[in-house]
Amino acid sequence: MEQEMPKQWEVILPWPEKELSPNSRAHWAKKSRVAKRYRYACRIKTLQAIRAGGWDVPALRDQVADGGQIHVFIDFYPPDRRHRDDDNTTGSFKSGRDGLADALQIDDRHFRTHPIFRRDEPVKGGMVRVVVTTSGPEA
Repeated sequence: MEQEMPKQWEVILPWPEKELSPNSRAHWAKKSRVAKRYRYACRIKTLQAIRAGGWDVPALRDQVADGGQIHVFIDFYPPDRRHRDDDNTTGSFKSGRDGLADALQIDDRHFRTHPIFRRDEPVKGGMVRVVVTTSGPEA
């Protein structure tokens, strides 16, 4: 009997470091090191979520191969209530998105990203909640 794919999977990723902001004035070499470290951390966290949640990643890859798209809902929970532009926050997460794609072994050009910035819901240290699905989120 064929196993049915779950409708969605979730992973909690760390908040991007300030050097990853598109507005950062960090030296390019430092920014590169931070980006590589963040990408790796997000890849490992995603692989842990895949194992813990029993994600059927091969079926997800098959769906992409058949022309399907992956919807990636990203909830940004900042570490505090300081003002942050949503476009800069999304840009700061690029290395994280790449780490997610690395773990899934799916090119992120197949992702349809839906970012939500939760300004009024800060979390100590900040976090990024990512929900991966092949259809819209359930209400």
